[in-house]
Amino acid sequence: MILDEELDAYRLSGEKVRVVRDGLESNDVVGIVLAWDDEQVLIRRQNRRVVKLDRSYTYQPFSEPRHNPVELDD
Repeated sequence: MILDEELDAYRLSGEKVRVVRDGLESNDVVGIVLAWDDEQVLIRRQNRRVVKLDRSYTYQPFSEPRHNPVELDD
């Protein structure tokens, strides 16, 4: 689970994040962090729609190469 400090750093910087939900890159969500609570994170996508995502997903800077969570489990 992502820490509050990490989420706050993403929110303050306005940096795009990639939320990796499973092994398929097409299912990733890219956007900026708006807010969060103990269980969910609000992300604003490029089309200005807001999505709620679980904090257990992998959050990483969009500028970095994608890390596949399926490969990490092996």
